[in-house]
Amino acid sequence: MKILVCISHVPDTTAKINFTEGDSKFDNNGVQFVINPYDEFVLTRAMWFKEKQGATVTVINVGNPTTEPTLRKSLAIGADDAIRVNTDATDGLSVAKQIAEVVKNGSYDVILAGRESIDYNGGMVPGMLAAILDYTFINACIGLEIDGTNVTATREIDGGKEVLSTSLPIVIGGQKGVVEEKDLRIPNMRGIMMARKKPLTVVEPVAFEDVATSKSFEKPAPKGAIKLIDANNISELVDLLHNEAKVI
Repeated sequence: MKILVCISHVPDTTAKINFTEGDSKFDNNGVQFVINPYDEFVLTRAMWFKEKQGATVTVINVGNPTTEPTLRKSLAIGADDAIRVNTDATDGLSVAKQIAEVVKNGSYDVILAGRESIDYNGGMVPGMLAAILDYTFINACIGLEIDGTNVTATREIDGGKEVLSTSLPIVIGGQKGVVEEKDLRIPNMRGIMMARKKPLTVVEPVAFEDVATSKSFEKPAPKGAIKLIDANNISELVDLLHNEAKVI
């Protein structure tokens, strides 16, 4: 079984975000980047398939050379090799198209991705990738078992869970639950040293017409002042909600 794990290179959630060139570009200065947390969950599940079923695990990122430390961390966690598509990730569709070309050339059975990245929160790439490849797609996956070519997946739905049975090849959009946080792996010294010797292949992008561009970015408005109301003063609370907040 050949598994391809999609890895997004995202800012740490504690980083201060700024924009440059008239708020048209993200400012990378002073920002710490990490593996997208949703991707880390599916990477950990891929490692289970490697150890229990002998699967091979390749990680892939669409990005410029600054993303390679994140790929190296994925290798230190235990992936066998890495691929970087040498182009900036401009939008979800372009990323999906680039990864799809790698899948076609590599004959991967399972493509694992986080359900979304924590920077743009678009949630587009796994579904688009499945559509381009004509693979089965299961999103919001919180449980995954593979026996031969048979797949049993549990996904989160409104009000509960749904268990699905299908077959390979498949694209999975995973999240917490496919493994738990306590199961996530921190690279140890041996893994870090081994990662330096593992292959990281850089492939040139396939030409596609861009259909979307980012015009500008905007930070969320700062939170307004907070008014504290005594728990026993219900009439004042109702008055403020009605006349000031205008929500009732």
